[in-house]
This record gives sequence, C-alpha cells and structure tokens, in this order.
Amino acid sequence: MSRSQIFSGSKFEDLAGYCRAVVDGNWIFVSGTSGHAPKTGEIEEGVEAQTNQVLKVIEEALHEANSKIEDIVRVRVFASDREYVWPISAILKAKFGHFSPTNTTLITGFADPAMKVEIEVTALRQSDQ
Repeated sequence: MSRSQIFSGSKFEDLAGYCRAVVDGNWIFVSGTSGHAPKTGEIEEGVEAQTNQVLKVIEEALHEANSKIEDIVRVRVFASDREYVWPISAILKAKFGHFSPTNTTLITGFADPAMKVEIEVTALRQSDQ
C-alpha cells in the first residue's frame, strides 16, 4: 500500500512543513491539532470551544482518509493548564466513551499563548471500510 498525506490548509502546516495526517496502509497518524480554524487561523477563547474545533478538524482528516472517529486507538492531549484537563476530558468522554482509545494527557506550554489544547491521534482503519 502507498503512503498518502492529508492537508487541512492550516498556516502551521506550511510554516513547519508538515501535513495534518499521514495515511500508511490502514494506519492514520493525525498531527497535533490546535483549536485554530484551518482556513482563517482564528481561535476561540474557551477551552471547550477549542477542544470541539480540534475534534472537528481531526474528524475531517479521518473522513478524508476513509476512516472514522471510532477507528482512533491512541489519543495524546496537551493542555496549557491543569484546570483545562477536566473540561477537555468531559468532551473526550462524550466523543470517545463508547469505544475508549488509549489516552495520554500532558500539561505543557504552547508557542501561541491563545492555545489551551492540542490533540493528536492515531487511528487504525478497519479493513472492511
């Protein structure tokens, strides 16, 4: 199988020379995704809004890879403050609770001080898709 790349149009992809996702066989590796709207670069202030935007961009990348959210097997969450872990976790539970991927959550700083959350995922597309 060949390797392919998916781009969201984010300025960060161009700036740092990466793609939103790499598809290699049935594996999909989605880059760390922030709450910035890919086309405009705008970012909402609240952690909940940012988390929902992140998940929207991730789902769009998975869809383009002929995959779906339930194919996610690993989640890595980066939060700028420990107070954001619970609101982020509540949104992830609502989205992922019925299939429960692995998860690692870290508290870290970001280059853009407006960022409160960044999430990367790995998905394994089911062979019958």
